[in-house]
Amino acid sequence: MDDHRQNPGYGDSLPAAARLPVNRCNIPPQILGSLTYQQHPVALSIDGVKQVHRALFEQLDRCDTPEERAGHFTAYMRSGFLLDHPELAGGGPTTGKRTRHKADYLRLLRGWLFDNDGLEGAVLKGWVESRFGLLPRSHNGLLNDFGSESYARYLSDRARGLYNTNALEAQLDLLFSYCQYEWQRRAPEQTHVLLYRGVNRIDSHEILHQASKQTFIVLLNNLNSFSGERERADEFGDDVIAARIPVYKLLYMPGLLPGHLQGEQEHLVIGGVYQIELVR
Repeated sequence: MDDHRQNPGYGDSLPAAARLPVNRCNIPPQILGSLTYQQHPVALSIDGVKQVHRALFEQLDRCDTPEERAGHFTAYMRSGFLLDHPELAGGGPTTGKRTRHKADYLRLLRGWLFDNDGLEGAVLKGWVESRFGLLPRSHNGLLNDFGSESYARYLSDRARGLYNTNALEAQLDLLFSYCQYEWQRRAPEQTHVLLYRGVNRIDSHEILHQASKQTFIVLLNNLNSFSGERERADEFGDDVIAARIPVYKLLYMPGLLPGHLQGEQEHLVIGGVYQIELVR
């Protein structure tokens, strides 16, 4: 993981350089990315998704089990985005080693879990940027300079990841909305979940403030992997951090789609400013 400079002057708010002025959800970027939101979150929704896909959510309301709901969701995604027949959505013959018109939300998730600095990672980070207004902080290097080679490479990866695909970002809109719907069905009163992340050094994060020897205020990348198990996080770094994550910032959680991504226990967490605890 890349080194970041400590910036104690940032305090607990989201730095202006880490956000866009507008987004496509119900919470403005400067609030969504702040420490206040972590401590006092409210439900998060992407503009227009539930209205456009009202039939899906009405169908999900009639399902009693997570397995039944997941089955309806995956069937809806296949039919709504022609995932089994990409040629009908305009995907023509491709040359080269990668058949991009077959990329879909599941391949994006698999790609992220394999390498979050790959093409799929760039698409996912770009989706968070577009929908929530939170800029990525790293992708194969720091992204704190729009004129840097690292930022140009991120834009190139994002464009190549989206090229000749069928509405990948719209698929992610629906995945996020389904994850939020499913969490509310399972645990409607729960606002936070305690998650863990293994890191090689605590100062590899962008530290905004150190409150105590074990407590830090950090600016996370705009999308991050966390584990629900401390022992699992222990496998990925010399240090382990813990954070109370608002459930409204989950793009994906283990078990959301039974039969897919088996064995992967990662939560995909939208970033911003967080208070974290160094637990090892």
